Amino acid sequence: MVGSPLLERIRRREAKVGVVGLGYVGLPLGMAFAEAGFPVVGLDVDKRKLDKIEKGESYIKHIPSAPLAELTKAGKLKATGDFSRSKELDCVIICVPTPLTASREPDMSYIIQTGESLAPHVRRGQLFILESTTYPGTTEEVLKPILEKNGLKAGVDFHLAFSPEREDPGNKSFNTKTIPKIVGGYSPECSEVAAALYGSALKEVVPVSSTRVAELAKLLENIYRCVNIAMVNEMKMLCDRMNVDVWEVIQAASTKPFGFQPFYPGPGLGGHCIPIDPFYLTWKAREYEFHTKFIELAGEVNWQMPYYVVQRTMEALNKAKKTLNGAKVLCLGAAYKKDIDDMRESPSLRIMTLLAEKGAELSYHDPYVPELHKGHGFNMEMKSVPLEPEKLGEYDAVLILTDHTNIDYAAVVANATCVIDTRNATKGVPQGREKVTKA
Repeated sequence: MVGSPLLERIRRREAKVGVVGLGYVGLPLGMAFAEAGFPVVGLDVDKRKLDKIEKGESYIKHIPSAPLAELTKAGKLKATGDFSRSKELDCVIICVPTPLTASREPDMSYIIQTGESLAPHVRRGQLFILESTTYPGTTEEVLKPILEKNGLKAGVDFHLAFSPEREDPGNKSFNTKTIPKIVGGYSPECSEVAAALYGSALKEVVPVSSTRVAELAKLLENIYRCVNIAMVNEMKMLCDRMNVDVWEVIQAASTKPFGFQPFYPGPGLGGHCIPIDPFYLTWKAREYEFHTKFIELAGEVNWQMPYYVVQRTMEALNKAKKTLNGAKVLCLGAAYKKDIDDMRESPSLRIMTLLAEKGAELSYHDPYVPELHKGHGFNMEMKSVPLEPEKLGEYDAVLILTDHTNIDYAAVVANATCVIDTRNATKGVPQGREKVTKA
C-alpha cells in the first residue's frame, strides 16, 4: 500500500507540502500548513508574488504581513517558480484559476498547464489534490490523465483527490483553518491520505465518497446563492417599478424565524465563484442531454444587472435634464464586495465599461484598489481619486457600487447633486433623500 509511509509522514508533520497558485486561496492555505508545522513550498509563475513572499510581504489585504514574514524568516514557507522542485514534495495542492471563456464555457487551461508542468516530476507515493472550482469529472477526466503520462497510475502509484476551496475574503467569522473542508478521493485510500493531510492543519474535514461528489458539492453551494441572488435582483427591479423599497421588504421578511433566509440585491455578481460556477454545471449537463433551465435563468438575470444599473443612472440624470453622454460620473467602489481589495469578476468594472461606452467621463474612488489596469474585458487604465466632499458637487452623478464601511455616505449625499445607490449604503441618511436613486 503506497499510503502507509505518507500517512506516517503526515502524522509526524514531516511531509513536504506544495501549494500551486499563491492567490486568495493558495497563500492562506500554504500559511495554514506552515503554521501547523509542515515544511511548505509555494509554486507560482507570478514573479511579483514570489518576490513579495521572499520579503515576507503580503499582497492580499486581509492577510497581514507579520505572520507571513514570521513563516518565511523561519524557513517554514518558501516560494519558487521552478516546478521541477515538485518532485521533492510529498503533497501537492493545486489552487489555480478556472475562469470562463468568452462564450461562457469552462477554461481548463490553467489546470492543464499546471498538470503538464508537474507531470514529468510525478513519483510514487505522492499526493495530488485539486482545489480549483470546476465541473464534476475534472479531476479524473482532465488532471488524472496528465499526471499519469509518465506511466504511474492514480490510486496505485500516487494519490489523487479533490477538495473544493471555500474562501470568503474579508470574512471575519471564518478563515481557512475554521471552514469545514470537503475531501473526495479517487479511491478510498486516496481519500484517507488527503483527509489526514487536511485534518493535520484544519479544524474539520468532511470526507465524501468520490471526487465528483466533492466537485459538485462546491457547485451546489454557489449555485444556491446565485439562484437566490437572482431572485432578489429580479424582485428589486419589480419593486423599483412599483415604487416599493426592496430593502425594507427584505428586512420585514427577515423577521420570520423559520423558512426564510435573506439575500440582498446588488449591481451584479462578483468574486471568482458565484458569477462563474453555475456555467460550469450547465456546460457539463449538456453532455448528459440535460438543460439546466433554472440555473441558466438565474445566471442570465445576474449577468444583466450591470445594464440595469446603467439604465437607472441614465434615468437619474434625465431627471436633472442631463445626458449620460458627456456626464462626469464618480464610481465609489471597484472591489467586488466591501472592505476587500479583490477585483475578481467585479461588476464595477463591467458597469464602468458600459458607462464609458455611452460617453460618460469616468472617475473612481476605492480605498483598497489604488489602480485599475486593462484586462479581463476592462480596457481602461485608471487611478483612484481622493474622495473630497467639497468636490463631489463637480460630478453630475455619484454611483455607489461597493459599500466600503470607511466611506461617509452622509457626506456623499449632502455634497453630491445626484447619487445612484446600488447597495443601500445610504440607508439611514436623513437628509438629501431626494438626490438618491436606488439601483
